[in-house]
Amino acid sequence: MRAQSTPRNVYAFGLTSFLNDTASEMAYWVLPAFIASLGAGPAQLGIIEGIAESMASFAKLFSGYLSDHVTRRKPLVVGGYVVANAVKPLLALVSSWWQILGIRFCDRFAKGVRGTPRDVMVADSVDPSNIGSAYGLIQAMDSAGAIAGPLLALALIAHYGMRGVFAFAAVPGALAILVAWLGVREVAHEKSRSQQPDGEQREARGEQRIHLPFGYYYVLVVVALFSLANSSDMFLVLRAGNVGIPASQSPLLGLVFNVTFTLVSWPAGKLSDRFSRSTIAAAGYAVFAIVYFMFALAPSRRAIWLTMAFYGLFYALTNPVLKALVVETVGSEVRGRALGIYFFVTSVTTLLASVITGALWKVYGAAIPFYVSAAIAAIAAITLLAHRSPRAAA
Repeated sequence: MRAQSTPRNVYAFGLTSFLNDTASEMAYWVLPAFIASLGAGPAQLGIIEGIAESMASFAKLFSGYLSDHVTRRKPLVVGGYVVANAVKPLLALVSSWWQILGIRFCDRFAKGVRGTPRDVMVADSVDPSNIGSAYGLIQAMDSAGAIAGPLLALALIAHYGMRGVFAFAAVPGALAILVAWLGVREVAHEKSRSQQPDGEQREARGEQRIHLPFGYYYVLVVVALFSLANSSDMFLVLRAGNVGIPASQSPLLGLVFNVTFTLVSWPAGKLSDRFSRSTIAAAGYAVFAIVYFMFALAPSRRAIWLTMAFYGLFYALTNPVLKALVVETVGSEVRGRALGIYFFVTSVTTLLASVITGALWKVYGAAIPFYVSAAIAAIAAITLLAHRSPRAAA
């Protein structure tokens, strides 16, 4: 039974991620230019992304708690895809930046609700020795959608404008909902609680809640430190505009880094099943530091294009690998809680990063926030190297 359900869920989640990210990236890389056309700038962008991420952080924390206690996680996942893809096309109708804020708020809330239960279902669907590979495959499909999205946006924007791109995003979004609804199967919890009295159930779960290991908290602190440097990627798009890359080419910036992201994600996840996940993630942080240092210098348009391609390596070495590191560090009964706290801390600190970057940009100019982010990322990379992941210890 386990062997049959495993590939179905991984592939179903992979295809859903591809379609959903196609819809999201069609809109995402056009958004900075669209916000500017409404009379807003970097400060408003920082507010929009910051508030949206803060809502996502609370949703992830709550959904992580639910994932450890509900018997069916699929409704949370499918419902999250429904809400996110229902609000994205509404961007075609907005007339002010605060309306964009409301739409991004709903979109990120929905992502927060579905993200943690999905990742717990993936972990429960595969053998522990293949968790990195499973996350890597789904991440590769997700970033492949991030390639298709900007390409579709480029094809549509010339004929239908930015609002037309937002409207057409409804098509892959609807397909993502359909695949999630029909393709994903519910996964039973690793350990049944039906044989224990209610009091014993609560006591056992409470005992597990206070025994998250030190290694988990160490990773959490390092991730929080790094996330203070990891502001919204929309600031990279704005910086590229400073160098002379026109807004019409913004979707191509997403394309070049997502090509690298797609090609490396699955191999990176598989590699983390064999070697230290901490070391691989630390290498990703080092890549981030180099990228932001180059964006601070911004020597030429060619350098920006090459750096964006290199940037995809950061995502591939961290996104699937850090999730696998969190999952293998804790017991199966608290995976939802552990992932929920991890996502919550990441989102809250990313909120601060976006707001701080917007403020620093306004006061000191474009280069300073990128220098600051590069320095923080370098410190986080060194700190994470000191952690020995369970995989390496074994």
